[in-house]
Amino acid sequence: MMRFSTLLKHPADWMTGHDEENSVVLTSRVRLARNIANAPFPGWARKKERQKVRDSLQAELEALPGMKTGFSHELSDLNSLQKQVLVERHLISREQAARNEGSGSVVNRKQSLSLMINEEDHLRIQAIRPSLQLKEAYKLAHSVDQNLETKIEFAVDAKLGYLTACPTNLGTGMRASAMLHLPALVLSDQITQVLKGIGKLGLAVRGLYGEGTESLGNLYQISNQSTLGEPEEVILERLTRVIGDVARYETQAREKLLIDDPIMVKDRIGRAAGTLSYARIISSKEALNHLSMLRLGADLEIMPSNLVEICDRLFMETQPAHLQWNAGEKLEPTARDIMRAQMIREQLHSALPAAIDISGKEN
Repeated sequence: MMRFSTLLKHPADWMTGHDEENSVVLTSRVRLARNIANAPFPGWARKKERQKVRDSLQAELEALPGMKTGFSHELSDLNSLQKQVLVERHLISREQAARNEGSGSVVNRKQSLSLMINEEDHLRIQAIRPSLQLKEAYKLAHSVDQNLETKIEFAVDAKLGYLTACPTNLGTGMRASAMLHLPALVLSDQITQVLKGIGKLGLAVRGLYGEGTESLGNLYQISNQSTLGEPEEVILERLTRVIGDVARYETQAREKLLIDDPIMVKDRIGRAAGTLSYARIISSKEALNHLSMLRLGADLEIMPSNLVEICDRLFMETQPAHLQWNAGEKLEPTARDIMRAQMIREQLHSALPAAIDISGKEN
């Protein structure tokens, strides 16, 4: 199986490549919650019961097609920094990172498939695809689900569907979401109205790392809330339609801003480029917000197009755990802010227009 260090050397396939399709919708994710029949939910299980479930599941998951060359580990064998890196990569949840004995993670080499053992449920099957590809993500997760159902008896009720630890996941056990970059709706003060409209449709809007987190870098997750009483296809169809509408609103807002107030837009993008090019100390929140503006500039062809992929990579690599992993040691917040600024300057050095002096030399 792949070592942790090897996993991080390879960017996820949903992080690479850019075209018009993922200008607004960065990624699509589908997660299926499953539990083993006649076994207590992880939150009610004793240590030995959780370990038994983990051992039986981990062997089956490692044997799945495409997983033999992937990453597989018991979370108790990972330190807090390694677990936080997996959270920043969206490969495990914050809730699972807080768990220890009896939890495990199995991830394929492309990082498009992540299997969480003994999180809130016995098994979380998560598939991630680039752009608005919810149906494709579901097909990937569903194929794993079907494979496992031939070997494992899941907890299912004839009327209620899949049984889950939290009643909100009862039924399909499916949570589908997309990550959207919405800077123009924020700049034009339309974001609150759009988010309220999404809520009225029965969908949830969350921040960068899911429930209970704030939106950073103008990034928002939109997901279904209902899992009971409707088939997966209907939920995915409605969610795809709403997310497509939000993406169009963002595109229209970008076009309108360029017509109505081009100087303001270019100023915000230019200020972001200037700050990122010269800053010697920068917080994670400030970096994400400036990178968001720089990415917008590339999407609008005000900045070079290759900045999109650079910004997407920096969104993740400048997060606290990634910075400390690359440094090979734990760092105090100020040291992280200094290292983050240096990393960004180095990455942007040859990418920004020549008219901007972004040399890392002190004057």
